[in-house]
Amino acid sequence: MIKWFAAIVGYFLYRFPGAILGFVVGSFIDNLSGGGRNAQTIFQDMTRQNVSPADFELNLLSLCSIVIKADGKVSQREMDYVRQYFVSTYGKDRANATFRTFNEINKKHQISAERICAYLNQRTRYEVRLQLLHFLFGIAQADGSVSTPEINKIKEIAGYLRVGLQDFESIKAMFIKSANNAYKILEIEKSATNDEVKKAYRNMAKKYHPDRVNTENEAIKKGAEEKFKQVQKAYEEIQAERGLS
Repeated sequence: MIKWFAAIVGYFLYRFPGAILGFVVGSFIDNLSGGGRNAQTIFQDMTRQNVSPADFELNLLSLCSIVIKADGKVSQREMDYVRQYFVSTYGKDRANATFRTFNEINKKHQISAERICAYLNQRTRYEVRLQLLHFLFGIAQADGSVSTPEINKIKEIAGYLRVGLQDFESIKAMFIKSANNAYKILEIEKSATNDEVKKAYRNMAKKYHPDRVNTENEAIKKGAEEKFKQVQKAYEEIQAERGLS
C-alpha cells in the first residue's frame, strides 16, 4: 500500500498538503504496479464528475450553435430542429430557460468547442459522447443535406471529444449515404467473412445499446435509440444481401 506510506511521509514533510500529495502520487504508483483492485487510477476517479443536467444542456446547445454556423450561414430549419428537439425533450419552460441563458453567455463570451469538449470529457462516458456526435449530425441534416464544412466541424468536435476515427465514420455513414454504407456503420470491410459480420454486429450492438449510455439526459437517450436502430438496420441489409439467417 504505497499510497498510505507516501501520505505519511508527505505529512511529516509538508503536513496536510503533503499528505494529500503523497496519497495521490502513491495511488498512481499502486495502480501502475497492479496494487489497486481495478484498472482506474485515482486521477480518473477524481475527474469523473457528473455534469448537472443544466450544464449539460447548455454545453449541448453551444455545440449545436457551432455546427449550425459551420457553413457560414444560419439555417432556419436547423435552428427550428434544435428548438423543437429541446422543447419536445425537456419541455417548453425548461428549454426556453436554457436558450435564455445561452443567449446571455453568447453575448459576453466566444464559444470554444475545444473548451466545451474538455469539460465534457471529464464528466461523461465515451458512449454519451458518441450520442452527442449523432445528435450534431442530425442537426446538420435538418436542412436536407450535410455540407462539407459541417462534416469538417463535427469531425473537429469528435477529435476534441476523443472519439475514434472508426466510430466517427460509422456515425457519419448513418447520415451520409455512400457505397457499402451498411458495412461502414458496422465498422468492417465488404470483404469481411460472414462470421466477422456477425461478430461486428454483436460488438456494435453492445457498444451502441441505449442501456450503455447511462444518462438522465433525454436528448442523448433518444439519440442512442436512433443509433441502435441504424446498427440493426445495417445488419439486416447485409443479412438480406448475403442470405444470412
